[in-house]
Amino acid sequence: MGSGRLYAAVAAGGFRRYATYRAATVAGVFTNTVFGVILVYTYLALWDERPHLGGYDQTQAVTYVWLGQCLYATLAIQGGGAEKDLMERIRTGEIAVDLYRPADLQMWWLAGDVGRALFQMLGRGVIPFAFGAVFFPMALPTSVTPWAAFVVTLLLATVVSFAIRYLAALSVFWLMDGMGVNQVLMVTGIFFSGMVLPLNAFPGALGEVVRVLPWAAQIQMPADVLMGETDPLRAFAFQAAWAVALLAAGRLLQSAATRRVVVQGG
Repeated sequence: MGSGRLYAAVAAGGFRRYATYRAATVAGVFTNTVFGVILVYTYLALWDERPHLGGYDQTQAVTYVWLGQCLYATLAIQGGGAEKDLMERIRTGEIAVDLYRPADLQMWWLAGDVGRALFQMLGRGVIPFAFGAVFFPMALPTSVTPWAAFVVTLLLATVVSFAIRYLAALSVFWLMDGMGVNQVLMVTGIFFSGMVLPLNAFPGALGEVVRVLPWAAQIQMPADVLMGETDPLRAFAFQAAWAVALLAAGRLLQSAATRRVVVQGG
């Protein structure tokens, strides 16, 4: 119970921290909405030429666009979540303070990132999604069950996203700088998550590969569950398997780093 309260407090702190950046939040809402409109009309033109591309009709394609804009900041698709601060603390040596805390390092950063994600969803994601629902036809469920399943996929997607970025951040123990790693996170996040184009639309062997990578758990799975294109239990199993595997890999890399790597600065 004590640990639970601790990590809940860390999550609440993460939420409050990002809630202070009101101007950035307003700018993010505006940017996501504008990019959403641009992508919608791009998708409509593409789906006019290729009806049912990736198994979606135009309404589903529009829904996919607005869901992507909703989750862009929530899941830190291009980075910019907890891993950014963690990389800097490793680089400066301040990570030594974190390692002395009477708390699990991975859980501490996960809790903070969950708080950040919750704020980004409510503060930056909901408004563009609602805008899309008002001004464009969207394939949204009318019963409670699909929405409940969708919420579960969002939670699992948040954990998978954190686990990917946590692994990237830990590499700074060896690299001593996170600039290159951040660039890799940006490219892989945009391409493999399906932010630009649904992974269902990727052709041939490339499509088969990208749909089994962990990035597919971030946008593609929640979208398919929301629109009834996949069995929720299958989506849960896929996301949970990657979450467990990536968190376990993070544990192993963290253990190797804290045993063998001298903290920079001391």
